[in-house]
Amino acid sequence: MTPEDGFAQLPGLRLHFRDWGGEGRPLVLLHGLASNARIWDLTAPLLRQRFHVLAVDQRGHGLSDKPDDGYDFASVCGDLAAFVEVLGLERPAVVGHSWGAGVALQYAVEQADAVSALVCVDGAFLEFRAFPGMTWERARQMLAPPRLAGLPLDGFLKGARSWPGLGEFWNDEVQEIVMGNFRIEDGKIYPHLTRENHFKILESIWEQRPSEMWSELRCPALLVSCEGTGNEAGREVWVEQKDKGLAFAQERSPATRVLRMPKTIHDVPLQRPEELADAILRFLDEAG
Repeated sequence: MTPEDGFAQLPGLRLHFRDWGGEGRPLVLLHGLASNARIWDLTAPLLRQRFHVLAVDQRGHGLSDKPDDGYDFASVCGDLAAFVEVLGLERPAVVGHSWGAGVALQYAVEQADAVSALVCVDGAFLEFRAFPGMTWERARQMLAPPRLAGLPLDGFLKGARSWPGLGEFWNDEVQEIVMGNFRIEDGKIYPHLTRENHFKILESIWEQRPSEMWSELRCPALLVSCEGTGNEAGREVWVEQKDKGLAFAQERSPATRVLRMPKTIHDVPLQRPEELADAILRFLDEAG
């Protein structure tokens, strides 16, 4: 089905969202860094059978406004709170992917009475500072976005079709979703999220302490860990740090559940939408 695109006018900010409709309680989907609401296009239709599903372009991304500031977690969580209020969503379940999982977790802690359940998809349980010898300067260099602004569209698409993991199931639908990250001008691509704002979000991720939030979480939570395909450089180190983060989250929040998805890339909403949707639905049904 085709969702309805809408805009929510918040104080000083307009957010774009995709409304998949559906009967039942509201379910809000948050994308990751340098992504957009369309990453949920394959998963959202499978969730609307039991929920009213909305996917949001967070500030700086997709078709939402792109101010020069407000990329710290407090501001972005404030955006989400205002979005929920403007649309009159009563105690939604919130699902976040990657950076969006960090937003969802902090929002669920700060707005304990406003969230019915939380799902963190490959995010919010890994802190970069936990890696041995990691500093902000090193993390900034490692995680710097590629310089894509002004790249010819044809050249970008040719390279994208061979991306590790994603290239294995690339098709027209995935291409359309990925292109939601860019505007096209004179045959060239320009990321919706500017490089400057990208680094502001990276710094906020570095500064966030998810480990300090789990003991304050009051709603049911599911943590989905994408275990990689086995071919990624440094995969063992990432899996080890994820394991530590997951164990710590469960120690501090015993009711939190963990789902490990082997042979799965980070962008699991694109790679295995049916399995992810099924896991979310089963968890939310059990959480009540």
